[in-house]
Amino acid sequence: MSNLMQTLAVFEPNPNIPRLRSGDTVRVHNRIVEGDRERVQVFQGVVMRMSGSGANARFTVRRIAAHGVGVERTFFLASPRLEKVEVLRHAHVRRKQLYYLRQRRGKAARLRAKRYVKPEPKQAAPAENEGEE
Repeated sequence: MSNLMQTLAVFEPNPNIPRLRSGDTVRVHNRIVEGDRERVQVFQGVVMRMSGSGANARFTVRRIAAHGVGVERTFFLASPRLEKVEVLRHAHVRRKQLYYLRQRRGKAARLRAKRYVKPEPKQAAPAENEGEE
């Protein structure tokens, strides 16, 4: 894309889309227009790749459909048809693009979940000189 087109392209991030990374399991709510009717279709799967930047930023989600058939779908982050994206879980991955999932079936296609340790809440220190007069 030429520099002139880049300056003219105005990108306003959608507030309903959180920060995504490869390996996240997401639920994408996409608005579908069929004739004069609109409906929201949900597509749940693993983010295989993030590509592009600015107004051209997009992410690819892969899920296993009926009879073990893999389905990949690419969504633009700046698309007005994107209702919202929910991140269900994060996975520990060591690559940016997870193309190796295409050859995996069943349990071999699982990704190891990231675990977060919540810090314990700090307790108030006992006040000094209590009970002394």
